[in-house]
Amino acid sequence: MDYNTPLDRNLVASQVSATERATFIRKTYLHVGLAVLLFAIVEAIFLSTPAIVKIGLAMTQGFTWLIVLGGFMFATSMAERWAMGSTDRNAQYGALILYVVAQAFIFVPLMYMAMMVLGQPALVLQAGIITLALFTGLSAVALFSGKDFSFLRSALTIGGFVAIGLIVAGIAFGFNLGLWFSVAMVALAGGSILYQTSNMVHHYRTDQYVAASLGLFGALMMMFWYILQILMRFSGD
Repeated sequence: MDYNTPLDRNLVASQVSATERATFIRKTYLHVGLAVLLFAIVEAIFLSTPAIVKIGLAMTQGFTWLIVLGGFMFATSMAERWAMGSTDRNAQYGALILYVVAQAFIFVPLMYMAMMVLGQPALVLQAGIITLALFTGLSAVALFSGKDFSFLRSALTIGGFVAIGLIVAGIAFGFNLGLWFSVAMVALAGGSILYQTSNMVHHYRTDQYVAASLGLFGALMMMFWYILQILMRFSGD
């Protein structure tokens, strides 16, 4: 079949040839890897810039953190809209870069706590290895099972709103959400990885690898955040 006609270009990855689908998947994961590399570079720059560290730490106090999260959610929404809605490749890359930078800023307080306050930079590496292993395993399940996990969307949406509600309540009433909240969020991130990987195959066109990588990167970083929190909690005991 010739996939170069305008009609065929509207086909999703699961509807094209195996060769084209494999190329699309490779491009998507290549961009996830590049996003992770860019995140590491930007994070290193942020952590070595005292003014940014000071701002990041100040914004974790009280309801100011909600402003940060609100700004991050806005940046995320705009990035996804640009990546999905634009046919301009430069705009799609701009969206992905914006998303990576927003993630790097959000991570400043957590990284600073692990590396500087606790004095255990190895925790970051350990969290990264665990996250990568889980991400690889869950991605393999979604890819090789051939199952469409789009049914998880409602559960993930509800879980996300519950998590936000608990975070707001924790800030408002001054209680710690604890270990089990982090464990639940790792599970939620795992479901998101299944969902995003499935979407990549069943709902994205083969020219949307930048958008697909953005969704996968977001789920990966969410898992990394809470795994690092779990390791830090055990380290502090």
